Amino acid sequence: MNTVGVVIALAAEARALMPRKLQLGVIEEVGGVRVHVCGMGMQAAAAAALGLAESGVAALAIYGVAGALDPGLASGALVCPRVVLDEHGAHYLSDAGWRLRLTTRLGGQTLLDHPLLTVSEPLLTLQSKTEAWRKFKAGVVDMESAAVAEVANAQGLPFLALRAIADNAQDSIPPSLADAVDPWGRARPAAVATALLRHPQLIPQLPHLAGSMNRACATLRRAAQAAGPGLAYAD
Repeated sequence: MNTVGVVIALAAEARALMPRKLQLGVIEEVGGVRVHVCGMGMQAAAAAALGLAESGVAALAIYGVAGALDPGLASGALVCPRVVLDEHGAHYLSDAGWRLRLTTRLGGQTLLDHPLLTVSEPLLTLQSKTEAWRKFKAGVVDMESAAVAEVANAQGLPFLALRAIADNAQDSIPPSLADAVDPWGRARPAAVATALLRHPQLIPQLPHLAGSMNRACATLRRAAQAAGPGLAYAD
């Protein structure tokens, strides 16, 4: 069986993987791929990955957006890290054969291999990103990949992370805006309005942040169209 289990944190990322609307918080099988749109964070990602592993998938992937720690990484860049690490020093390797098949399937689309750091709390400021880059030597940061990699490692399953850069290393995301979304990244209108009323200086930042997210999702969509929703696990 070559069924791939794909963990996705955000609703917008799920829409980039496949055109049909996926349910949130449950395993759903579409076109031979099992997807769990689990919400943000390591705990949610680990539970989703374990559920997919127990359902009998042959491999585990994490798919979605990430932030840049390397100042040279621009919004919209596509990254498939060879190494994923966490804040406690654990390191996990992506499956080399799977990564090669993905690279081939993507054709001319550039696929970078910067190490990826998974953190328990979001890095919202230039200072926090700079400190993480210096400490961990990772170019990319997210909140889920290491949790999925740990489950894959424990279950003896191939693992792959595919991430597109949304916010770059120089971007700061105001905490009030970060808190105005639900676990699946959907804006809570009342919370957004309250944040903007209290901090009107945030309004000019919205087009830039939205544009960065849109570029990342467009990159993910192109990758999924080229590689298929199973991300080229099986030829």
